[in-house]
Amino acid sequence: MPDIIQLLPDSIANQIAAGEVVQRPASAAKELMENAIDAGATSLKLIVKESGKTLLQVIDDGMGMSETDARMSLERHATSKIRKAEDLFTIRTMGFRGEALASIAAVSQLEMKTRLGQQELGTLLMVEGSEVKKQEAIACEKGTSISVKNLFFNIPARRNFLKSNPVELRHIIEEFQHLALAHPNVAFMFIQGDEIVYDLLPGKLSQRIIALFGKSYQQQLAACQEETSLVKVTGYIGRPEAARKTRGEQFLFVNQRYIRNNYLAHAVSSAFEGLLQDNSFPFYVLFVEIDPKHIDINVHPTKTEIKFDDERAVYAVVRSAVKQALGTHNLVPALDFMGDVNMVNKLNSSQPLTKEQYYDEQFGNSLQRSSLSNWEKLFEGEETNSRLFSGSQREEKVSMRFESSMNNEQEAVSQEKTCFQLHHKYIVREVKSGLMIIDQQSAHERVLFEKYMLQLKGNPGSSQQSLFPQTITFSASDFALVMEMEHEIKTLGFRFEVFGKNAVLVSGIPTEAAGSEKELFEGLVEQFKRNQAELSLPLQENIAQSLAKRTAIKSGQKLLKEEMEAVVQGLFACRTLNFSPDGRPTFFIFDSSKIENHFTL
Repeated sequence: MPDIIQLLPDSIANQIAAGEVVQRPASAAKELMENAIDAGATSLKLIVKESGKTLLQVIDDGMGMSETDARMSLERHATSKIRKAEDLFTIRTMGFRGEALASIAAVSQLEMKTRLGQQELGTLLMVEGSEVKKQEAIACEKGTSISVKNLFFNIPARRNFLKSNPVELRHIIEEFQHLALAHPNVAFMFIQGDEIVYDLLPGKLSQRIIALFGKSYQQQLAACQEETSLVKVTGYIGRPEAARKTRGEQFLFVNQRYIRNNYLAHAVSSAFEGLLQDNSFPFYVLFVEIDPKHIDINVHPTKTEIKFDDERAVYAVVRSAVKQALGTHNLVPALDFMGDVNMVNKLNSSQPLTKEQYYDEQFGNSLQRSSLSNWEKLFEGEETNSRLFSGSQREEKVSMRFESSMNNEQEAVSQEKTCFQLHHKYIVREVKSGLMIIDQQSAHERVLFEKYMLQLKGNPGSSQQSLFPQTITFSASDFALVMEMEHEIKTLGFRFEVFGKNAVLVSGIPTEAAGSEKELFEGLVEQFKRNQAELSLPLQENIAQSLAKRTAIKSGQKLLKEEMEAVVQGLFACRTLNFSPDGRPTFFIFDSSKIENHFTL
């Protein structure tokens, strides 16, 4: 039998490596910018055309490369950072695998210009699909400029898997933000087409945060710092009231390398315990400094995941640092000593406070406090008893009626159309087989989802114009997302237009929607991002589900009889009525036989 195992050609091996390292234009941008940082750049420029599909260029003023190094940098496993195995445990640089440039060159048309500071001439290299097409000496600036053109030109299948331009641009912006936050002492510039998206001057971390995310962050940042013999934690956290509904602005760095670590993310969220609304996530930019021998960063091709040899200790320090910052900056709510100091006198007065007066004075500005429901319970029994037994004061009579069998059929029909609400969460309705218990929020989400899907498929929704249009400013990545969804959002009934850099002017919202334009529009974007992170949905389904989630009746909301009937009738008209858009049951039927069993000896 002949031998069948053989070595792969370098071109194919490089394409396979590219599949791990270069997943999309953002991956290539990340690798090129990291190399520029490692080269000691004090200024870095990222130029992008068509979201990196046509051109992706990184220009830096770093140390540059000699002609030999420039050629060697395109070989697989060629690196200046590793000499022996032990070096893997002392890594403090960004790129070290020696696969980035070789992988990028394997799937693009790459042009490199580089010059060492002490040399008069630099080197030009032109590579196409791992094949060097041109190499010559040229006059160029000190540092390195690498242009990646027509990414995946030789792998059409991979190119077809790329998303739309706004989606790919958003991923590039995220990678740019990671590097810009990690190195505030380096000047960064980001140019998309002919537009300067970011022009960041070197400075402090707080200045870099404000430059990236806007001046609104200036008032919500709290410094965070904690140091032990094992680890040091520095950075900034956001105020609890500024928390958002999605995991979009949480940045964690270990030795200046951006990482994703659910365990440490939990350490931060647990420090905020009791200060955030449900499903809210605080803003934070935290840097963990630790001896490289205590971590392993070589566990993922993109180097975004690492392992700690003592993860619990790091968890404790991160949590402690955030807790201390919350306490130091008075972000933890204290007991309210600002209440009415004359309340005792009022309670002792000859005219006692009514329940409504007591609520107005004590809870007028905080009707959402959880303790309010407990105060309600104190009065519920009183009202019920007085209604039933105070015949002299109230002209209400309690009567009992025994029906004859003549009206049973007619009564059954009328009762079947009657609904009542249970605990402000469920709609209860009698059906032939027993009782139908409907989750009001899940059911309404299903009704709205199917309505919005019909609108997106060719039946545009109506809009209610705003008396006072509101301006909303987004981060660059969120603005790109809004532009990606512009047609679909307007089809659902929103009316808006671009109003300056990364801002829109909202002049109308869907007719059935309630709330302010700003709250609803921002909520739609946040919910879309959250769905995108947790689910894999087509664009239209994601938008319809996101808006349904934001505009649906909420659990705990009291409904009128007409509203309950509308939800029930709308649910029965749905094509898929058993489940909400995200898979939660909308109702269940409590069978009559089960009810009878409870009363059978």
